[in-house]
Amino acid sequence: MTKCRLWTVPTMHEFSICQSMIKQVDAIAREHSSKSVQLIQLQIGPLSGIDTTLLKHAFPMASTGTIAEGAELLIEQLSINIRCLNCGKESSVEINKLVCQYCHHTETQLLSGDEMLLHSVKLADI
Repeated sequence: MTKCRLWTVPTMHEFSICQSMIKQVDAIAREHSSKSVQLIQLQIGPLSGIDTTLLKHAFPMASTGTIAEGAELLIEQLSINIRCLNCGKESSVEINKLVCQYCHHTETQLLSGDEMLLHSVKLADI
């Protein structure tokens, strides 16, 4: 029987997201004359299309040889928030249940939950 490993390398999607994030972190570090980064904090919504496990796995590889190499990556999961177009109330909901918790109306507006935000960067020599 042949065994094969799944997910030995992160998907290109998460790897390219890491590369793009590292470019932003590098620009922030240069702006503050820093040569290294200790901590990167992200906020990611469940509707962002980003697999946070794969993103964490991709980060060490994507950051090798960059200003972010060796930095800690912290990811905060954001909630999904909607506004009801019927009663106007806002509420937090679960994935695939974008229904108003107050009047149970299905016509809602997404307020948050689909974003990825670079929340903060802690520079090593500042």
